[in-house]
Amino acid sequence: MVTKFTFGKPFNTESVVSDVKASNGELPFGTIKRAAKKGNGSDEALRWTYALSDADRIFGLGETMRGINKRGWQFVSWNSDQPLQDECTKSLYGSHNFIIVFGKKTFGVFFDYPSKLTFDLGCSKRDELFVSAPSTDMNIYFITPDAAKGKRQRGAKNSSALKSIVAQLRALTGRSYVPPRWAFGFCQSRWGYENQKDIERVWKEYRKAGIPLDSICMDIDYMERYKDFTVDQKKFPDFKRFVARLKKDGVRLVPIIDAAVKKEAGYKTYEEAVKNKFCVTDKDGKPWIGGVWPGDCVFPDFLNPAAREWFGKSYKVLLDAGIEGFWNDMNEPALFYSYETLKETFTELDAFKKKSLDVNGLFEFLMIANSVTNNQKDYSRFFHNAGGKRICHKDVHNLYGYNMTRGAAESFAELDGENRKLLYSRSSFIGSHRYGGIWTGDNHSYWGDILLSMQQMASLNMTGFMFTGSDVGGFNCDTSRDLLLRWTAFSVWTPLFRNHSARGTREQEYYQFEKPEDFKSMVELRYALIPYLYSEFVKAALTDGMYFRPLAFDFADDARACDVQNQILLGNEIMLAPVYTQNAAGRHVYLPESMTEVRWQKGKIVSEKKLSKGDHWIQIAPNEIVFFVRKGKKIPLVKAAASTDAISTKSFSFAGERNAAYELYEDDGLTRDLHLDGRIRKI
Repeated sequence: MVTKFTFGKPFNTESVVSDVKASNGELPFGTIKRAAKKGNGSDEALRWTYALSDADRIFGLGETMRGINKRGWQFVSWNSDQPLQDECTKSLYGSHNFIIVFGKKTFGVFFDYPSKLTFDLGCSKRDELFVSAPSTDMNIYFITPDAAKGKRQRGAKNSSALKSIVAQLRALTGRSYVPPRWAFGFCQSRWGYENQKDIERVWKEYRKAGIPLDSICMDIDYMERYKDFTVDQKKFPDFKRFVARLKKDGVRLVPIIDAAVKKEAGYKTYEEAVKNKFCVTDKDGKPWIGGVWPGDCVFPDFLNPAAREWFGKSYKVLLDAGIEGFWNDMNEPALFYSYETLKETFTELDAFKKKSLDVNGLFEFLMIANSVTNNQKDYSRFFHNAGGKRICHKDVHNLYGYNMTRGAAESFAELDGENRKLLYSRSSFIGSHRYGGIWTGDNHSYWGDILLSMQQMASLNMTGFMFTGSDVGGFNCDTSRDLLLRWTAFSVWTPLFRNHSARGTREQEYYQFEKPEDFKSMVELRYALIPYLYSEFVKAALTDGMYFRPLAFDFADDARACDVQNQILLGNEIMLAPVYTQNAAGRHVYLPESMTEVRWQKGKIVSEKKLSKGDHWIQIAPNEIVFFVRKGKKIPLVKAAASTDAISTKSFSFAGERNAAYELYEDDGLTRDLHLDGRIRKI
């Protein structure tokens, strides 16, 4: 059951698609306090507090650091360009204000609020959870488990309770985005593919190595001086023909689109933005200027429906060239500088010119010098036109990337009503899960980031974001062959499967390493699984289910399973337990029920073994993938192909229990008319 409480006059984020009447009764859980009080570095106007029992676990919050159980730390919802992240990082690129308290009482809470929100999940006090905001204007939705249909629940800890809470959130906020089937193929990306020759080389080397490939991302280098909706004609002399040439071989190009628009006379997108008043504005009503990749930029006002539609339809120039997918970036929005901040910074630094800097002076100098980028004061310096009202950006900050994604998706539906397009974003908010997927941003070539990726996948699924993935191998720093192998062994299961790295780091295309056949084998498993993975994804999307889940969601009465942080479930059949430590010969795995261990190597299943419930040491070589098929289940595999377009589902092999059946969902991979009727094949 969903119960809504309204405080003050909330801004309509349009995250909720169901009409729920606000309650006038008592809160079912916790207490609300509204008082102007200093807290957490800002004026705290509203605080919801809940007393935690020793057994309570806290799930949710989507894209955050740390584990699946979030208890014991503090997180801040404030969409942030955060390339330097570690365990202490409190804010990342998205804000997903949904938590589940699982324990003595089990319930979910969605805080529908567009600005900064602090979640203290037993950090300040072990037995206290509180959520605070600088405004009293907020909608809060409490979600309690619905009784399982046809079955009596065994209590709050029953697994169906957790699934019911997530399903109700999805019904409240809308169906998760489903990309075209080709988007489940492998994608190679790098910041630094400068021109057509670079991309041709990647394409040909993958085909030469026999490693399947479906798409290549184009980072900012393809544009004419970093201008959105342009293609540098010197680098790509016949772009449309090049797009068609690759697509004929089953490879799509996926260009990046940034949120900021270069300020340049004669540039069509800039001229239209200014002429039609589609930009965010300064205090005087003039287009606000900030710096990003192209230098001085204006910023589209994505909260203005007219501006959102205009920007979305600007993608048409690339759609007309044959492009079928995009990734939206820098849309927190990221700010390299503003003129206001530059002026203030230079004034402060001027005082250091004649100083002899001791350690305190040096640190102060460095803090001032580094404060220009993404300076928090800048987010108070520009304004939106939302619903005919002038609203300061800081009050709706977390909605910016969401509405950029929304504008693109709504225009795609209008420009091509038949076919789905690939769309994923860096910045997000609950609600944007209806329009596109996300990737988890600028991670690092750290072993711990494999584990982080797995944990984020499960948490993001709780908040509706299913088409997700991390930059395989790490975006920042230099990867190593063993790290890339282990990361790939997990990422063959993530819906977005993209190898991406930064300019200046080690090139990490799979063919760059010795014995590329080991990577080929892993990617071939992905392609053998695509019909199954696509089927599980679509079925979950259409039934408000989950593609990835923590073990607690299926084994809630098993206290040991509920505390597992390094294994997750996929679909209805699979459990994953990736290796995420260097030089490991394998790992310990806990099986909450008997399962079939499946071992993949050299492009095929090399062994299957029944394992009993309990603890097992599993030896896993770096060039192997080991996964587990659940009791009474089996999965279908097909023959791997060079691209998804070439995959055939006329015949299957199987892993798991042969006497089981599997219900395979199939469609043409592009249709927007998604439904289960007539599209399920029992095999």
